[in-house]
Amino acid sequence: MAKLTVEIVTPEKRILSVQADEAIVPGGEGLFGVRPGHTPFLSLVEPGTLTLTEAGKQDRYFVAGGFVEVSNDKVLVLADAAEHVTGIDVASARRRMEEAQARLKDLNSADARYALEQAAVRREAARIGAAESR
Repeated sequence: MAKLTVEIVTPEKRILSVQADEAIVPGGEGLFGVRPGHTPFLSLVEPGTLTLTEAGKQDRYFVAGGFVEVSNDKVLVLADAAEHVTGIDVASARRRMEEAQARLKDLNSADARYALEQAAVRREAARIGAAESR
């Protein structure tokens, strides 16, 4: 049976390069699944959980956003940041999310920092969700 080659790459390093039966990616328009023979395409990646299935077993990674390219049975995720869900410190993520929420209260939507703090809240909420999906 054909396999996918899945790679997760961040600006700092290659996080992962494995064979999988399926990849479920948090795309810009929602989750999408990729199996061998999938049509080539590009998509934004939103902060969320990337789930890989191999021989009926699932493995999960948090991706902080970026891009994904699907082509020739290869899924290349160019992520802003990524980590295995078991490496997420949920208490620290909650603290960072709460701090960003507190800073948001002092800003209005016209402030340039508002979008940055909103993104921080979304990213940390997605990290917490990914960690809790273990």
